[in-house]
Parts: sequence; structure tokens; C-alpha cells
Amino acid sequence: MNLSRRRALVLGGAAISVTLIPLEAAIAGVEETRATIDAFTGGAELLEGDITLTIPELVENGNMVPVSVAAPGALSIMLLGDDNPVPEVMTLNFGELSGSSEASVRIRLAGTQNVIAVAKMPDGTFISTAREVGVTIGGCGSS
Repeated sequence: MNLSRRRALVLGGAAISVTLIPLEAAIAGVEETRATIDAFTGGAELLEGDITLTIPELVENGNMVPVSVAAPGALSIMLLGDDNPVPEVMTLNFGELSGSSEASVRIRLAGTQNVIAVAKMPDGTFISTAREVGVTIGGCGSS
């Protein structure tokens, strides 16, 4: 088969458009993020409290975004990316022998979005905070 430049561009464009359609459909969105939070909290109200989420406002690459989260005394902390294909990024559980309820990790973000931290406290309440992160190149297969 003789592949001209024009034919290569047409085939490449078709491959890109077919690839991007499922990625756009795979973004979780507000409803799925809310459902994930409700499953974690049992539908309880999210309160403000002593929870710290440290994340850059702008990152070049969504593949390795540094995040630190701390909620003194928390039993567990869930991190979510509201525009990731699956909103729950991770859930950290802390036992009686945990020295502190904090962690520093690197996460993947599909694009510019809110990163949300929800902590379950020993008294059964849930506290939350969020930060918007700008992502130049997405880390979950999109840009």
C-alpha cells in the first residue's frame, strides 16, 4: 500500500477522534464524585475542620502530582479527583498504632480539576477541604 502524506493525516485524525470519544465519556463528573463521597460518609454532612491539603496550584504533568494531606486524629482520609475517570484516588486508613493521620503521596490527575480530601473523625463526623489544580498534560490518558 502506498501511503501518501494526505492519507496518513486522514488515518491519524480518524484514530485520534476514535480514541478521544471514549475518554471524554469516561470523565466521572459531579454526580459520580458526590456518590463516591456519600458512600464513604454514609450521606453525612461534610463539615469544616482541621484538615490540611497541600498540593500545587499548577502542575505540568498529571502523571505524578505531589499531595500531602493531614487531619489530626482522623480514622481515615479519602482523596478524590472530581474529573478523573474514577473519582476515588485513594483511601488511607489509620489504626491505633498510627503515629499520625497524615500522608504524602503522588497521584494521577486527568486534567485541571478539584482535588477533594474527606476525613472520618473518631466522633463519626466528616470534615472536608478541596483545592483546584491546573494540569497542563493529563495523567489518565487525556490532555
